[in-house]
Amino acid sequence: MVSKFKPEMNKAYFIEKYTMIYVLKGSGGIEVDFKTYHNWNEKLIFLEIGQYIRFLSDRFEVRRVEFQKEVVFRKKEVRVLFKHLVSLGYINFTECEDCHKYLNNSVFSEQVSDIIDVSSEQWYWQNPFHANQEEYHVIFDIKDIIDERYKSHLTNDQLAKIIGTQGYETQALFKDKVGLSVRSLLSQKRFLESRRALAFTDKSIKEIAYEHGFKDPAYFNRVFSKMGQQTPNQFRKALDFEQKDSFLPELYDLLSTHHKEKRALDFYANKMHLPVKTLSKKVKDRLNTTLGQLIRQEVINTAKTLLQTDIPIKEIAWELGFEEANHFSAFFKHHTTFSPGEFRRLMTER
Repeated sequence: MVSKFKPEMNKAYFIEKYTMIYVLKGSGGIEVDFKTYHNWNEKLIFLEIGQYIRFLSDRFEVRRVEFQKEVVFRKKEVRVLFKHLVSLGYINFTECEDCHKYLNNSVFSEQVSDIIDVSSEQWYWQNPFHANQEEYHVIFDIKDIIDERYKSHLTNDQLAKIIGTQGYETQALFKDKVGLSVRSLLSQKRFLESRRALAFTDKSIKEIAYEHGFKDPAYFNRVFSKMGQQTPNQFRKALDFEQKDSFLPELYDLLSTHHKEKRALDFYANKMHLPVKTLSKKVKDRLNTTLGQLIRQEVINTAKTLLQTDIPIKEIAWELGFEEANHFSAFFKHHTTFSPGEFRRLMTER
């Protein structure tokens, strides 16, 4: 099913079918499973059943494509899109010509699996873990095990036995390609699911501890506190998915209005009537990024929009507050890997 909608700010949208999200327009952060992302522009985001997504401003317009499970997993190759290992599952839309052909149609193909096929091909082409096809199958076989067995506190020997032939060598391959051990990813999965239970159920902390394989709730508290810098009780009390305070809307409005000419942190701090240190800490706590990164991302997003017009690159540089076009070019390439001219050509060739 394909739909277009304007998401409510701060509402947690729970994923009940395998889903692709494409942000058509907007600015601000996106939160998925307690992690905030700002570099979502020109990406197709893939979400698995059980995840949630939350939009941290009211500026977004989104296209959502929902898939039936049997469509998505008819081939094991497509697991790479949905079974996230260390970050958000996505592909670079800019680089996927077949994705443009599909998503630019005014009437979508009834065969929604088409976009899955071209997206998985793009993912393998991006090759984020620098592995070959066979190694990816091994990596995602292990991810299947993690998703099924995360409540079990497995020893290395037990993991090796479950993984099967050459279990220790397989774990070494996983660590080499993914950058995390299988045990670490098991712990992260258990921590994530514990936070979901604390956030979205009214179960007691003791119940959640037992359900996630902890025989001692006190030990669960210690492990959770070490991983999250908060006790389970503090985490639950700090959550407010319906918060109506004006901090984020005001900040995003200021960034949208002034990012072309104002890059200094103290300008935004003065506008928010806060010391720079306080504003910086508040941004870091709420969005897990820095104010400087937010400003730069806003500049990049505006640059990408302007580069899809006929405005000369030199004029775009001036409009964005750069004294020299070459300064703008260096800035844009540093943050996108494309020069402004290369990005413009890519957009023109769509």
